[in-house]
Amino acid sequence: MSDTPRLHRAGRTLLERARDLRTLIESEAGRAEAEGRLTTPVVDALHEAGLFGGWVPVPLGGAELSPGELLDVFEELTYADPSTGWVVMATTLENGTAGAYLGDDAVERLFKGPRMPLIAGQGTRPGVAVPENGGFRLTGQWSFASGMYHAQYAHSAAVVEGTDEVRIFISPMEDVKILGNWDVLGLRATGSVDYTIDGAFVPQSQSHDFATTEPLRGGAIFRLGLLDQALICHSGWALGIGRRLLDELARYAAARSGRPGQLAGSDAFHAGFARTEARFRAASALIRETWDDVERTLDAGGKLGVRQETMVRLALNHITSTIAEVAGFVYASGGTTSLRDGLVQRLFRDAQAGTAHILSGPQALQECGRELAGLAEGQSWVVLALEG
Repeated sequence: MSDTPRLHRAGRTLLERARDLRTLIESEAGRAEAEGRLTTPVVDALHEAGLFGGWVPVPLGGAELSPGELLDVFEELTYADPSTGWVVMATTLENGTAGAYLGDDAVERLFKGPRMPLIAGQGTRPGVAVPENGGFRLTGQWSFASGMYHAQYAHSAAVVEGTDEVRIFISPMEDVKILGNWDVLGLRATGSVDYTIDGAFVPQSQSHDFATTEPLRGGAIFRLGLLDQALICHSGWALGIGRRLLDELARYAAARSGRPGQLAGSDAFHAGFARTEARFRAASALIRETWDDVERTLDAGGKLGVRQETMVRLALNHITSTIAEVAGFVYASGGTTSLRDGLVQRLFRDAQAGTAHILSGPQALQECGRELAGLAEGQSWVVLALEG
């Protein structure tokens, strides 16, 4: 178990490197969408900047950013391009949790190269793992493996046969068959394909309990467990795309200022923009307030209480629904510019794809309301549900 009770804070270096990549990421975004994956120059630049190691424990050479620092980095990358932000948030999470929770010999294999490994996959809709001497035989089909075209390993959830235990398994890409079926409305450049694994052997040390909150290395962020850490990812992504949508609409309106009949001269637009800006800022403030509270708890050596678990889910759900409203307002205000191929259209489509994620779905919101209303006494959070 980790002997580091406090959060590690790495400072602003990775955030500044992410900001320095904005011009490159923006210039490659159109080609990435057409190809259905991030381009090689962007992936190489992200590696060189150390961004794929942002979540990896310090003992393994990573930056091990705090929740607030991760929010900042994901917001910055998503502002440049929502697909890039999405791929980085997903793969860095899986890199970090592998580094924290896998056995020593597995970590030695995975993290021994000159570059951080890239791990991509899916932790929901589990496959089946059959115990075998020293490990498991893993079989299943998984969806939405963001960044898998760039990965060296797959991260896959599976139920251990004969038990109710759900574990995460890390498999080399040689054991993976990519189905290549990412034909979607938005987030096209994430390459979030489906994939299968058919009876591949996974050593015991290359798996860990899905629900573990006891890291073998690294600091307090890993006491959150996998699910709560994933909430950081989607919260940071929402911060980035929401801000970019509103900024692009402001630029669009300003560019047409002075022309008769344009948005810049519309009182109705002015009022609508003000309301939308206020909604987004309020939702963003809730994200920051909630994760600041989490950081104080982790720094004090604690684990989250039920109400804190509720609030991290509620804050994500709220900003996600707010992003849907922001995107709708921006699209409607942009007229034919929104309709035609271009940045505003792409941001709108990416927002629709991102807000459909299961972590922001109605089940979590309903359960949040039940707990906040005092109707879940004695129950605790298990993934997206309260159970007694």
